[in-house]
Amino acid sequence: MSKQSTKATLVAPAAIELFAGAGGLGMGISKAGFKSLGVFERDRYCCDTIRENQQSNHPIVSLWPLEPGDVKVADFKRFEGKIDLVSGGPPCQPFSLGGKHKGRKDARDLWPEAVRAVREARPRAFIFENVKGLTREAFATYFQYIVLQLSYPEIMRREKDGEKWDEHLSRLEQHHTSRRSNRGLSYRVVFRVLNAANYGVPQKRERVFFVGFRNDISAEWHFPEPTHSLDALLREQIQTGVYWERHRVPRAQRAISDRARARGQQLSLLPDDDTRPWLTIRDAIHDMPAPTIHGSNRYLNHRLQLGARSYPGHTGSPIDEPSKTLKAGVHGVPGGENTVLFPDGKFRYLSVRESARLQKFPDDFVFHGSWSETMRQLGNAVPVALAHIIASSVREHLALSTGGNIGRLAV
Repeated sequence: MSKQSTKATLVAPAAIELFAGAGGLGMGISKAGFKSLGVFERDRYCCDTIRENQQSNHPIVSLWPLEPGDVKVADFKRFEGKIDLVSGGPPCQPFSLGGKHKGRKDARDLWPEAVRAVREARPRAFIFENVKGLTREAFATYFQYIVLQLSYPEIMRREKDGEKWDEHLSRLEQHHTSRRSNRGLSYRVVFRVLNAANYGVPQKRERVFFVGFRNDISAEWHFPEPTHSLDALLREQIQTGVYWERHRVPRAQRAISDRARARGQQLSLLPDDDTRPWLTIRDAIHDMPAPTIHGSNRYLNHRLQLGARSYPGHTGSPIDEPSKTLKAGVHGVPGGENTVLFPDGKFRYLSVRESARLQKFPDDFVFHGSWSETMRQLGNAVPVALAHIIASSVREHLALSTGGNIGRLAV
């Protein structure tokens, strides 16, 4: 009797995500080819947004295994040997310029949970994101503490012995400079502040990203190079006029700031490059009708929100530039935030759908909750396109490090 033959097939690389929010980072990672084995989020509105899209069989999130609840009680050991990537954006409020700046003293500082997930799941790589404010001088020591914890996740803080975080930092520094640094679970970590506008997102959004590869993975990785630039946009607006012609904007409505115009006049002295123009709000929403208080039958979440105001420091985003960073707001969206400014001086709030486009969410992705709640979800999100670019690069290098077979063999 002959043996029954078995056929091995290659399954997709797997990932889990912490602090998923409305799903921007996770969607980018899924689009890069990773299969989600766990999506962790405690906020009920964000969970409702994900569930609502799952119920409509959204192609990206329909099969996400959503795990609502406090990440502090999650068991990540069950993923050991099963995943290639851990990702997430720990709550940014402790370090945000618009927050209370409590840093490590803030109960919402969940970086220790991100480190625990890496320690227990032992992924081949990780991607974490946070606000640029984390890189401020005031948090410099704690920033280094985060990097070293991610580098050596098994060197845990001895809380039962009363070890303080700065004492733990000293022990990590000692290990990092010793000959023992290559022993045990360790990661090679790089970080960089990225502006989403430089990667084809119609929003000037600066965030710090941490990417790490496990020490047994031979990935010579660097952050993807920018694909878009302000200079390329100014060339189209000031030198060639192609931008205005594409959008059929009359000369009288072609508003450019004095600062941008001065920069544009210098471009003839600078060498051209291969970058594409920054995308503007007009680029993002030109094919949509203006929102009305009655909403739209064609576009989800496209309703006019009244009450926009303009005051010093909160003057809205000119329509012919990338938007300013979308804000979440601790107590809802402030009056002058998340507004679009038109050449005639008029302004209004961006609709949820317009804001979703500025974060590169697909039009068929619906947001659950009131206007202020959905804008909070969007203000906290990672632009889908930027997440896709970074995750695709990480996946490519993981594949190269394993001879092209990043996934696992399933029989």
